[in-house]
Amino acid sequence: MIIVAGPTASGKSALALALARRLGGTVINTDAMQCYRELRIVTARPSVADEGAAPHLLYGVRAAAEAANAAWWRAAALDALQDVAVPILCGGTGLYLRTLLHGIADVPDPGQAARAEARSLLAEIGPAALHARLDRETAARLRPTDSQRIARAYEVLAGTGRGLAFWQAQPAAPLTGWRPKMLLLDPPRTALRDAIAHRFDAMLEAGALDEVQALLALDLPPDLPLLRAHGVPELASHLRGEIDLPEAGRRTVLATHQYTKRQATWFRHQILVEGSDMQTIHAEMPINTQFSESFLSNLINFLSPVG
Repeated sequence: MIIVAGPTASGKSALALALARRLGGTVINTDAMQCYRELRIVTARPSVADEGAAPHLLYGVRAAAEAANAAWWRAAALDALQDVAVPILCGGTGLYLRTLLHGIADVPDPGQAARAEARSLLAEIGPAALHARLDRETAARLRPTDSQRIARAYEVLAGTGRGLAFWQAQPAAPLTGWRPKMLLLDPPRTALRDAIAHRFDAMLEAGALDEVQALLALDLPPDLPLLRAHGVPELASHLRGEIDLPEAGRRTVLATHQYTKRQATWFRHQILVEGSDMQTIHAEMPINTQFSESFLSNLINFLSPVG
């Protein structure tokens, strides 16, 4: 199993595609926002041409109205792995990768009534007040402003009688049958910021404004994950006439760059695979890089199974 991970705009998709074409592999999405079908451009999902150049799975498979989570993704990924000979997991959502490799607690389904109650209370009293109704251990792990996770925690408490922290503390079954090898992209900060700015400009040229306008027209609940994807709040503010387009771009680039710092920190402090099975790539890798033959050959030598 090959994992291509790292911060947003570091070149993961281009590298995963290049490896898939060389190795006859299948790219499996591990990016939380690229699971949704409504925003191909804004979430930088692989293009139709890229998807035609090598098999891609779990991209654009979920409606924005159906909030995805790590448990759903892990189940979908395990199902996908059954029919894939050379899986290449690609994305920057570290939680998804950790969940796949090390397992996740089996939280019982709280039921539709509990979900409806949580959403209703969230709209009625707000996230801070709902946060105050959680069990102490779960509440301590959540920010009072994190409405999506608070609603999820409340529905679990209401539907099962136990807090989410209790269920998460139960033993989890790690992935077996695979030896994961990981390529961690970690380009220089300045190069990454330039890549983010370039990508935003390219998104505008490709129709990002129309894409966000269509998403807003669905009139979805504001706490859904896709409505917080980088670029969506900023372009929505522009479409409402609150800020001009250059300001929307400045805010998007800034927010995305700050997010990449958190991603890089997370990956540096997590042990997802054995040390000898991970290779960190510090070279500058902007979007749509044409990888040299020697570069790919060196990576393939590292990724080749041994023993």
